[in-house]
Amino acid sequence: MDAAIRMDRLARAFGETKALDGLTLEVAEGELFGLVGPDGAGKTTVLRLLTGVLAPTSGSASVAGLDVRRDAERVKEKIGYMSQRFGLYVDLTVAENLRFYADLYGVPRKALGERTDRLLDFAGLVPFRKRLAGNLSGGMKQKLGLACALIHTPEVLFLDEPTNGVDPVSRREFWRILTPLLQEKTTIFVSTAYLDEAERCHRIALLHEGRLLASGTPKEVKALMEKAILEIRTPESRRGARLLRENLSEEAVEIFGDRIHVVTEDPEGAMARVRPVLEKAGVAVLDFRPVAPSLEDVFVSVLS
Repeated sequence: MDAAIRMDRLARAFGETKALDGLTLEVAEGELFGLVGPDGAGKTTVLRLLTGVLAPTSGSASVAGLDVRRDAERVKEKIGYMSQRFGLYVDLTVAENLRFYADLYGVPRKALGERTDRLLDFAGLVPFRKRLAGNLSGGMKQKLGLACALIHTPEVLFLDEPTNGVDPVSRREFWRILTPLLQEKTTIFVSTAYLDEAERCHRIALLHEGRLLASGTPKEVKALMEKAILEIRTPESRRGARLLRENLSEEAVEIFGDRIHVVTEDPEGAMARVRPVLEKAGVAVLDFRPVAPSLEDVFVSVLS
């Protein structure tokens, strides 16, 4: 399968600060690829480089077979780009925003009506076509932004943390409407800080401080975790985690809601040490068992 996106030692510096430090990756045509990392990891810098908004300091990249440095304007014709603050016009209606972006991308007038209807239906916005964009909910604004980015039928779609700040139901709905795009062989490159969203991707790359930590399918990345995970469910997860950190010198302890994860090279020994610490302090243990690592566990592990 041909690569829709190629990066070879791609780097970008801002003064003395290296925002991206020699990233080498390939994304196949029709793939849903996730760039995963916390705020400040360099995710937005990668998307701006690939979309021609920024020029690389060094290295190279191509999108849809075009060099992002030499052919930046031609690259923009091939892609859709939904930035974190997508430029919706709040004083235009939903349908008017779509028409504006269609004009911006040179969509033929004869194709506009059919595309607008299809995208409104696709995004679940048909009942809201006459509503001002400024009066939409956060989730509906994100879906309208996606529809605008798709109005010219791009080969590659770039989404920069598209569900950041929207409610969980809208997040799920947004990801659901991406599925038909993959069936049409659109390549989707998405950045996210939500590791549960990364599980939906065909392949992912973990990025931290501009450096690539790991890449592969979610299953392959999880396999990088060499240590075992013990999961404790308790109504006092913060207090329990504090006690375990104070009493377990060789294990890493992390909180995940009402659960505590203990990362250890000696699961049997750790199990024997954990329960007495909590029981002595009166912390109730509702469940205690080994579990498969999550992407969050892997990410914490490779950073430590």
